[in-house]
Amino acid sequence: MIRRDALLLGLSAAFALSAPAWALDRALTPEEQQLIADIGTHNSAIRTMVGRFLQIDTNGGRQEGTFFLERPDKIAFRYAPPSREEIVSIGRGFYVLNRRDETYYAYPQDSIPLRQFLGDTIDLLNANVVDVTSSDGYISITVIDETVAGTVQVSLIFDTDTKELAQWSLVEPSGAELTFSLYDVEKGQQIPRSFFSIPANYKAREQ
Repeated sequence: MIRRDALLLGLSAAFALSAPAWALDRALTPEEQQLIADIGTHNSAIRTMVGRFLQIDTNGGRQEGTFFLERPDKIAFRYAPPSREEIVSIGRGFYVLNRRDETYYAYPQDSIPLRQFLGDTIDLLNANVVDVTSSDGYISITVIDETVAGTVQVSLIFDTDTKELAQWSLVEPSGAELTFSLYDVEKGQQIPRSFFSIPANYKAREQ
């Protein structure tokens, strides 16, 4: 199972820009604050990214695919065969496309507010951060938020040297866990406009 709902929930929780409803149980050190600020500055400067992802679910199921990101407000996830599904954001809305059936359905824009990581400015210090840990050259920033489906926890893992996102993992309201690892990432690539659009011959369907 692709678990597309989990991906969308995780993006919503991790990157929603809202007043914190949860709080970190300690003060961040000056070094942590500076590193998190530097991570935001570095990633804000990356206007396009392409690469591959590996998704692993609670039961060990694996799915691979490619992703395409362009700031502001555009991202696409294409799952590798035998899957024929693709997730595309256009502005603040998300659409799940089925390339076999040539159909799509939409998630309401206000329920999937992928604003922070896709916006022009990334400011994780003002997200709902509940934990920050560092180990073996990586920093994990855990965000927790309320979504339309319940509370979702997402841990964003960045390389402390490159400041780039290497992985994120999420815990759904049901307790199920999902992990996404990024690799073969290239920055500054030209991405065709069609990658962030819905083909004209695709028909809308109910979720």
